[in-house]
Amino acid sequence: MTRRGDVPVLEVGGSHVTGALVRPGDWTVHDARRLPVRPDADAQRILDTFVAAGSHLNVGAGECWGVAMPDPFDYEMGIALFDGVGKFDTLHGVDVGAVLSRRLPGAPARVAFVNDADAFVLGEWVHGCASGKRRCVGITLGTGVGSGWLVDGAIATSGAGVPREGRAHHLVIDGAPLEQTFSSRALRAAYALATGDRETDVLEIADRARAGDEAAVDLLRTATRKLGAALAPAIREFGAEIVVVGGSMTGSWDLLGPWFEQGLDWPTAPPVLLSQRVDTAALIGAAALVVGVC
Repeated sequence: MTRRGDVPVLEVGGSHVTGALVRPGDWTVHDARRLPVRPDADAQRILDTFVAAGSHLNVGAGECWGVAMPDPFDYEMGIALFDGVGKFDTLHGVDVGAVLSRRLPGAPARVAFVNDADAFVLGEWVHGCASGKRRCVGITLGTGVGSGWLVDGAIATSGAGVPREGRAHHLVIDGAPLEQTFSSRALRAAYALATGDRETDVLEIADRARAGDEAAVDLLRTATRKLGAALAPAIREFGAEIVVVGGSMTGSWDLLGPWFEQGLDWPTAPPVLLSQRVDTAALIGAAALVVGVC
């Protein structure tokens, strides 16, 4: 069923949550409120922040909300499965859908969840740099590595080139899970091992690399090239026409981008584009999902 009017949405990241309204058609995002959320906070505080991000929206009774949420998460049932992933572990087993249905404005008729990386690439396809492409891949770099695989505007979780469940973190680097090499935790741990500095975050490591810090340059260059090499076979087999990159680490894409493309390392690799809608693509994608299912 096709709906009309603004779509209320939430987008949950590793350290933030954004609530907004999205207008289908021109896909403008308005009334956005972005709040920080501590990934190690207790469950009640995390849920309170999710609700607070959407509490200001003028939403009628019985609307359908779209929610872009990182995995591991049961998107059909709305239940959090975070466990040992460095974020939202206190939500493990919580029926987030039931909580949001009770507490969001307008007593939602439905809360439709979608993986945040899937929402990102869907948003880029609906109204972004992947528009008009038949086969596109979205990569999100933040707390971890997210991926979305799109065929004619439909999310693919299986098929040629698509990693298990459509999730890049199932790929391996040097025989270990990909995120043991490339994730915020892995990069900070590698920098601490090289320098003894356990306090510096990834943004600061990138700043130090720009300033010529050899340890920062070496670890970022090595990890990013390995990320590209790990993704390359999947992207090639999938037949991607474009790869769109988003997420919080794209603030350092001036450094990471060339190294990532070196890791892809084949002459006919598809163009790798930096999202121009880093803050809104997943919101648009979550709204597009709602348009399709509610």
